[in-house]
Amino acid sequence: MSAFSVVVLILIGLAAGTLGGLVGVGGGIIMVPAMVYFLNSSQLQAQGTSLVVMMMPVGALGVYNYYTKGNLGNTDFKNAFIIALGFVFGSLIGSKLANSTLPIPVIKKSFAVLMILVAIKMLFGK
Repeated sequence: MSAFSVVVLILIGLAAGTLGGLVGVGGGIIMVPAMVYFLNSSQLQAQGTSLVVMMMPVGALGVYNYYTKGNLGNTDFKNAFIIALGFVFGSLIGSKLANSTLPIPVIKKSFAVLMILVAIKMLFGK
């Protein structure tokens, strides 16, 4: 694994954790598109990896369903672990921002813009 990939994985975890703590979005809305677009993961690989990151306790049943359908075999557990490390610290950062510095209207608008941008990318992207 290249140093670039490790940096990208850490940044994905930090972004997912920060936004999760800031506006309460599920990490998958950040991690899945980021792995697909920045690391060339397949959609199912990215979804499975995202579930492994959040597995305890949130994604345990989802991971089990991916496993029983044979779609977990492509999951990159090393990537999931590295993202999870960033996710923990990003969540701390985002929750501190949300609870101390940013006004609620800014948080709401940030969340809305994020959702629109992700939706446009997924709808019209490759």
